[in-house]
Amino acid sequence: MSANQVNEAVEACARGEQAAGRRPGEAPEGTVFMSRTKSFTRRTRELPSNLARTWEAHARRYVVEPRRGVGYTTVAQDFTLDLAELFGRSAPVTLEIGSGTGEQIVAAAAAHPERNFLALEVWVPGIAKLISKAVEADVDNIRVIEADAAQALPIMLGDASLDEVWTFFPDPWRKARHRKRRLVSDNFALEIGRLLRDGGVWRLATDWDDYAWQMRDVIEACELFENPHAGERPDLEDPQPERGGFAPRFEGRVVTHFETRGIDAGRHAHDIVGVRRPRG
Repeated sequence: MSANQVNEAVEACARGEQAAGRRPGEAPEGTVFMSRTKSFTRRTRELPSNLARTWEAHARRYVVEPRRGVGYTTVAQDFTLDLAELFGRSAPVTLEIGSGTGEQIVAAAAAHPERNFLALEVWVPGIAKLISKAVEADVDNIRVIEADAAQALPIMLGDASLDEVWTFFPDPWRKARHRKRRLVSDNFALEIGRLLRDGGVWRLATDWDDYAWQMRDVIEACELFENPHAGERPDLEDPQPERGGFAPRFEGRVVTHFETRGIDAGRHAHDIVGVRRPRG
């Protein structure tokens, strides 16, 4: 498939062309949106000049512009993705939730050209940096959407449409009163289970111990998932120190700048894996 055909597929799947000069999620003139996604880290939608140039030159190659709901990071209730049409082929699909600046997903796309990779990210400068990395790596098997996963996924993707889901270093919401805002929860596990094919894998990682224990608990409490590493790698800091349930480091997970900052601060990452049980 030619580059022009890929672009046409992206636009058709998004059901609406990106207006000239607009960044993803930027409303048409006269429309007012509010940001839905909140984070403990201050975020901006403004792009410095170098990233703005990258966006203008290459966003059409990688960025899917959905019809929006009530905010920049929401999708309309009738927005759906046909993944085969989006990528111009049928191939295994990996979804990364919270792709940041693209270090992980671009490395994976370059290493596995036979797979398709879909990224969800709410930080526009991060998406622009992802685009820059993808251009440098000359990969065509990535698409990215500015979207809040918790809102968008139940709307835009069908049952058993994904082969893997990655949730690496999600916002830990460190304050106790904010932990109910954490992405990985019992309800979210049910949604990921809906999206994964039978035998599909949900890979998670965090360098906040209490979030790692929560992720493990969520996976093991969900009837849709099996933890293939149940009882392995006990954590002495765990309130249940003999319980374990942690996976070896996923060999495909690169050491990103974000993880390096955690290592420098004295934190270490836990990996957690859930395998989708067969339906029926």
